[in-house]
Amino acid sequence: MDLRKLKTLIDLVSESNVSELEITEAEGKVRIVKSGGAPQVMQQPAMVPAPVAAAPVAAAAPVVAEAAAAPAGHAVKSPMVGTFYRSASPGAKAFVEVGSQVKEGETICIIEAMKILNEIEADKSGTITRILCENGQAVEYGQALFMIE
Repeated sequence: MDLRKLKTLIDLVSESNVSELEITEAEGKVRIVKSGGAPQVMQQPAMVPAPVAAAPVAAAAPVVAEAAAAPAGHAVKSPMVGTFYRSASPGAKAFVEVGSQVKEGETICIIEAMKILNEIEADKSGTITRILCENGQAVEYGQALFMIE
C-alpha cells in the first residue's frame, strides 16, 4: 500500500470517532487501531454488568431473564462500524435469507464504511436462523448481524 494513502487513512482515523479500521486490498491487509479509542471498545462490554452490580439483587432478575431469552446458535458479528446491506445493490437479491445454508467464507452481507463496500463472510457453516439487522441500518462494531445454527 502506498505510504501517502496509509498516512491519509491514519489521519482520517485519528480525526474521527472511529477507533479501528481494517482494509483489505490486493497488496495485503492494513489494520489501524486508535490507541485512545481502544478503551471505548472495551467499555461497551464493561458497561452492561455495571448497572447489575450497582443495582439491588431484585433488579438483577430481569437481566437473567433477558440472557435466557438470547437466541441460540452462533452470532455473526459486525467487524466494523458502518451501514448494513443485505444485497450487493438496491433491488438485487439478498445474499442470504432465513433458512439459507451457508458455508464458512461465503458472503452474507455488505457493510459500507467510509464509502467502501466491505463484503462480510460467514465465519461458520450452517443455517441462517435469524437476520438481526434491517437493510440500510447503521451497525456498531461487534453487533450481532445473523444467527447461524
